Amino acid sequence: MQGNKPVGTESSIGRFFSSYYLPYKLPFMKNIFFLLFSLAGHSVFAQQCNNYYFMQSNKTIEMSISNKKGKDAGKITYIISNVTNKGSVTAATVNSEFVDKNGKSVSKATNNIQCDNGSLMMDMKAFIPSAQLEQMGDISGTGTTSYLEYPSGLKQGDALKDASLAMDFKSASGIGGHISMDMTNRKVEGNESVTTPAGTWDCYKITYHSKMVFKIGIGIPMNADVTEWYAPGFGVVKTESSNGSTQITAIK
Repeated sequence: MQGNKPVGTESSIGRFFSSYYLPYKLPFMKNIFFLLFSLAGHSVFAQQCNNYYFMQSNKTIEMSISNKKGKDAGKITYIISNVTNKGSVTAATVNSEFVDKNGKSVSKATNNIQCDNGSLMMDMKAFIPSAQLEQMGDISGTGTTSYLEYPSGLKQGDALKDASLAMDFKSASGIGGHISMDMTNRKVEGNESVTTPAGTWDCYKITYHSKMVFKIGIGIPMNADVTEWYAPGFGVVKTESSNGSTQITAIK
């Protein structure tokens, strides 16, 4: 499967009116041009949101997980549902299940995802590492939903917004706990083509620092420098850190 290339998009309506009306100096014509160009731009952004696999109902996405030794640690399956459109915002529910390397279901979660004018907003609960998911079981926590933003129009050298998550939860054994996670120093390093078992994408290579405190009793900070490959029109297709790696392996 070939992903969308990270290049600018220009509508045929915009090209037509820019070539036809711009030579004229009449204010009326200028107003007509800018109105139609604005409408055309809104249509393009809406289409970008609808094209995301994470914004298409009943799509199933499988991501494999490897530990820091490169060995199979299981997989996470995402199933998309409840896609809604309101103005420039497209929203969806992401139901996920983590299965260990032996095929045993370990935890399930329900997360949110939004797309506004081509900018993707991922629920940060989706970034909780598999090792912590095993201890948490089915996630039922309390706290404000936090999003990690991937803006449209990325380019090399861009500094992206930091993001934080803080959530109380009950473990699989019923013991209460707390998890906090900070993603800082996010930067677009450049463009790379990435191939996984699910296909090939033109991606942005993004780096950031992750700090997580997982607390059931005493909390110990865990730090990692992470590299991820983000494909516009899809999402993150691959990650690497000192703790392990992930990659998209199937889309159904």
